[in-house]
Amino acid sequence: MTAREHVLRPRISSIRWQRVMLYTVLIAFAIFYLMPVYVLIVTGLKSFAEVSLYRMWYPPSGLHFDSYIKAWFGSEAEGFRGLNVNFMNSVYLTIPATIISAMWGSINGYILTKWKFRGSDVLFPLLLFGMFIPYQSILIPLVQTLQKINIFGIRLYGSIPGLILTHVIYGIPITTLIFRNYYASVPTELVEAARIDGANIFSVYRHVLFPLSMPGFVVVMIWQFTSIWNDFLFAATVTSNPEAQPITVGLNNLAGSYIVEWNVQMAGALIAALPTLLVYIFLGRFFMRGLMAGSLKG
Repeated sequence: MTAREHVLRPRISSIRWQRVMLYTVLIAFAIFYLMPVYVLIVTGLKSFAEVSLYRMWYPPSGLHFDSYIKAWFGSEAEGFRGLNVNFMNSVYLTIPATIISAMWGSINGYILTKWKFRGSDVLFPLLLFGMFIPYQSILIPLVQTLQKINIFGIRLYGSIPGLILTHVIYGIPITTLIFRNYYASVPTELVEAARIDGANIFSVYRHVLFPLSMPGFVVVMIWQFTSIWNDFLFAATVTSNPEAQPITVGLNNLAGSYIVEWNVQMAGALIAALPTLLVYIFLGRFFMRGLMAGSLKG
């Protein structure tokens, strides 16, 4: 063994042990984090007779999908509605609210970075101020405002359009911030070249900025989709009509009149969480790329 190998071998061995310790800690934290998910899944697959606080860690005796069927369709005999209507309400709410808020934030970010105007440096902090206002403090004026607004004969309070408007308005600060930071990394020379060629403010956005905005749209739409789908506060306050309530409110109401079937509750919770889980499983890497694209170039 040479002197160099004699020196390097303990160092390599130390690095290997450090990696082993690091991965051990990470795996332990991952297991700890996934424990509630495990309980959620196994409880949803159990029959009601198997559900017990003392046996919650035990796997089910078989694959019982009755809990998911009951959570989806409900039970008239036991007096609770299923999640099928609420699930579709969340779809009707989340998709348009996400698209509209993303487009609105994109236009705001474009105007605030590439078309400076007098007062823009004051307007942007005012927009961001909306991120720091507790939603609980504006619930009463929000309800009063929606009760007085009718659009094409549609009363906004107690309806999905009213909830869409609420999420679009309160999504403006975060969507504007993300797009403003992203567009700040786009060279201004591209905009100036388009203006020299005769493009107006809308043409510049459509032909120059919008095609470059896909990473920003991925970040904003994943963020907004998750926030809107998981929202309970606005959903419970604005949608007083049971036929218009999204899945988070429906999940809260998923209980019988006399007993709580925890296997049905867990199955319903998994159904409610499934869309956001799938979004992050399949699009999570694009979310990180979009965040890094805006940060590194800025």
